[in-house]
Amino acid sequence: MTTPVLRRTLAEKLAPHSGHRRLLSLDGGGIRGVITIQVLKRIESLLRAELSAGSDFRLCHYFDYVAGTSTGAILAACIAWGMSADEMDSFYRTSGEEMFKKAGLLDAIMKHGYDAWPLTQRLRQVFAFDGEPITLGSDRLRSLLLMVMHNVTSDSPWPVTNNPSAKYNQRGGPGRTSTSSNLDLPLWQLVRASTAAPTYFPPERITMAGRTHVFADGGITPFNNPAFQLFLEATLDPYRLLWPSGKDKLLIVSVGTGTFPHVIPKIEKSNPNKLESALAAIDSLMNSAVHFQDLLCRAFGHCRFGDWIDREVGTLAENAFGSLPFGVPKGTGERLFTYVRYDLELTAGGLEEVGCKHVAPSDVQKLDATDQIIALGEVGEGLAKKVDPSHFQGFLS
Repeated sequence: MTTPVLRRTLAEKLAPHSGHRRLLSLDGGGIRGVITIQVLKRIESLLRAELSAGSDFRLCHYFDYVAGTSTGAILAACIAWGMSADEMDSFYRTSGEEMFKKAGLLDAIMKHGYDAWPLTQRLRQVFAFDGEPITLGSDRLRSLLLMVMHNVTSDSPWPVTNNPSAKYNQRGGPGRTSTSSNLDLPLWQLVRASTAAPTYFPPERITMAGRTHVFADGGITPFNNPAFQLFLEATLDPYRLLWPSGKDKLLIVSVGTGTFPHVIPKIEKSNPNKLESALAAIDSLMNSAVHFQDLLCRAFGHCRFGDWIDREVGTLAENAFGSLPFGVPKGTGERLFTYVRYDLELTAGGLEEVGCKHVAPSDVQKLDATDQIIALGEVGEGLAKKVDPSHFQGFLS
């Protein structure tokens, strides 16, 4: 017997109701998505037990809105498609190395390190029904879905959603003909666009309303961690979903893929070369974006759990400082949502904390470390132990 808290269809999630909403946000991070999956397996198992749900329980039955960037977009789409966490784990472990197939020598030197074709084929196979690719607007998706990509054509971040009320999902809307809508775009292609990491994969070209746009990985936008953008998409007037905010009305669960400082070797003694500077800048910007989005969520939300952000602000967990930045007093219902964050530092100290001191940090930091999937799984299992039923209190009925 299933519990009423479970909303199994997209229509049920869109229907107005007085209950609370549950949102899930998944960071980018390449093959380090294996870490995320272990946390998702723990959440799925815990919720199945807490809700007395059957063996067919999936995360899409609990979460109303799922967001992801890059590898997080793959996982978010898998969840909305109805895959179990075990199925996602199997997908990454069996296909990870295949999807990171080395490009030809000339492309590898001049353009990108990996061939997009194997990844494209796998995404087309996964997001299909009866052999035909499903679209973003497919009624077979079980939850609202948000994916972030970078539109190279306009040099702007593009959060794309299957919210039927969204501006660019309207036929005949701005820049649309009477028959065109973002909901008609193939889901696999949008996922591929969100994962087109510069220097790793070539960009993805998508034709919309007669114009071709070039897309790159959403990780190079400010939303490699899309948690706060997910909150805005759910509540802000222009996004047309208009869910009520409040710490008893919205739960946002955010899962990272691990962070680490990108320190240029011997920087104290010599100036870095151009390549070192470029690579360090990309990693540093992505890391900074992840931390800033996390800080926004903790500042405006009621943070139940999360590791330290830095030595100055600590964790901000359980409203340690009692008010929003504008001085609204504690206890007046001013918090905009309840927030939980699972992530770790992929450093010697961070790995030791999750019981993986035998894992070398350098082995699990790369986006393309497909030869370290077993180690990444162990790290994820260690992080998953931090998931606790109390983090979901108040959102289980």
